[in-house]
Amino acid sequence: MSDWIAVFEAANSLEAHTLKGALESRGMAVLLKGEALSGALGELPMDAACVTLLVKMPHWQRAREFVRAYQQQDGCPWRCDRCGEENGARFEVCWHCGSVPEDTQG
Repeated sequence: MSDWIAVFEAANSLEAHTLKGALESRGMAVLLKGEALSGALGELPMDAACVTLLVKMPHWQRAREFVRAYQQQDGCPWRCDRCGEENGARFEVCWHCGSVPEDTQG
């Protein structure tokens, strides 16, 4: 584990998996730490249930830049053209089916 470094603490498992998928689609391996604690939410303080995203050291800078951009995004939710699910403005891909919004497809 010594070659893995924390890049972000997600508020919940959904946010962690969304970011994990986005980073992996950019060629970075990601580990999640603390995900199993989310089942104990009623018994633990809220901040104890955070899920930490870890990346390999060589990818940390690129991952951190992506996370900063994610944190700075502001805007309106969008509806997925494929499945109709509503996604938060910070989501680059649909949380439900994984498709990319049409206006960002290249």
